[in-house]
Amino acid sequence: MFTVDQITAAHSKVKSGSDFPGYMQEIIKLGVTGFETYVTDGHTDYYGKEGYSTSSVGKYEKLLIEDACNIAQFMVDLKAHQQGKTDYKTFCADCAKSGVEKWAVSTDKMTCIYYDKAGNEVLVEVIPSA
Repeated sequence: MFTVDQITAAHSKVKSGSDFPGYMQEIIKLGVTGFETYVTDGHTDYYGKEGYSTSSVGKYEKLLIEDACNIAQFMVDLKAHQQGKTDYKTFCADCAKSGVEKWAVSTDKMTCIYYDKAGNEVLVEVIPSA
């Protein structure tokens, strides 16, 4: 089974959005089938086969997630982040202001789905293969 330390080591190689597909391939090899990252404190729940799961600790002080989702602003902030214009903490703060509560990645479907507080899908992205 994989550990958070192994995933963190793989993620440390990601410097921009273009590195993300390679990261995905590396964590798939570790056995990760999906994960959910929570904007409120940056912790992530990782899932593997046969019900295996593990979680990272929060990465920053808790953020308040806005009730109303501003999809247009989220799209602007996401694009800036994917272009390397913001760091992780800034992106999470931007998500909170835009009402995005979490994102869920499926390694089987190679998708990343962003959700608001009500559990509605805000955006479904297809993750390109490496």
